[in-house]
Amino acid sequence: MTSFGSFRTGLLIPVFAAVLLIGGCSGNTVSTEKTDAGYKAAEAHNYQEAENFFSEAVAEGEEPVSAYRGLGIAQMAQAKYTEAADSFEKALAATDDKMPETVLDLLQYRASSQYRMQDYEGTIETCRQITSADAEQVMAYFYTGASQLHLGSREEAEANFDYAASLRPNDYQLYLDIYSVYEDTKLSGVGDTYLQTALGIAPQSNEDFYNVGKIYYYLEQYDQASEALNKPVEDGYGPALSLMGRIYLARGENDNANAIYSRIHSKDSKDVDAYNGLALCALAQGDPDTALNYITQGLELPGGEGKQELYFNEIIAYEKKLDFLSARDKCRKYVEMYPTDEAGEKELRFLNTRG
Repeated sequence: MTSFGSFRTGLLIPVFAAVLLIGGCSGNTVSTEKTDAGYKAAEAHNYQEAENFFSEAVAEGEEPVSAYRGLGIAQMAQAKYTEAADSFEKALAATDDKMPETVLDLLQYRASSQYRMQDYEGTIETCRQITSADAEQVMAYFYTGASQLHLGSREEAEANFDYAASLRPNDYQLYLDIYSVYEDTKLSGVGDTYLQTALGIAPQSNEDFYNVGKIYYYLEQYDQASEALNKPVEDGYGPALSLMGRIYLARGENDNANAIYSRIHSKDSKDVDAYNGLALCALAQGDPDTALNYITQGLELPGGEGKQELYFNEIIAYEKKLDFLSARDKCRKYVEMYPTDEAGEKELRFLNTRG
């Protein structure tokens, strides 16, 4: 029997999502044609187009802070983290002492880029600059803790995580982000403590109940996860519907999962996650050709948001077809697009052993 890598469910916690918002910078900036076009493209998740506009803005001498900031955002969204960090550095170099909010914004982006390129020492130093300017910057303590954990300093990491949580004690996403770092460093058992703490927060909204469901999902307590999702699923809350699909897949209830993702698709035919979910259902049912059909449709949608899982599951679909040459080709391209994703590297190592 052939052994294959595991397909992705798409429920990875988006570390640093709080600083990945698109928008203009603070301070006295001048909006110009190419820069504005770049931000519009970025807001539509057309990051390659955005990068081209921002590069033109820089070349044509448009206002450098906003142009380099946008360039960094577009590059980071395409996993070009080294280039992004350099762009944010150039934006910072163009600021002055009348732009403290802009400087803080750029430092946050630079920290995110440095962390994603695994420059943990650099991330810690940038976060030190952030907290020196504003001691209440929660995510800076989170970045610091995450970097320290990757560097093996568990006690220091825990201290920073705990301080971040003390500043934002009712933030489900913060606890989930902290857990994700422990999971990434093979310490999910330690990270479970933060999930248990988050379960002590009283949920109020559909988003809260969804986050509770996500916590139980990570803890593999699927009955409790399903119960937490009852109200948001009944209300048609999109993220909860998608998570319910993941739960059905985890339980092996493929028909129910397929019904959920079909419901999402009928509600919004441009929902990338619906195509990914339907592809996962097809893979679970041993039908890689149907999975590839859904993946192709999803990848043809405009923009790049949410497509990483589709690209990864495309690799797995070709593996299931025993088409290892195509799978390896797709995986090489995936690793180029997402160079810091360990799952992609692991998959490529596996594929390099196949004939």
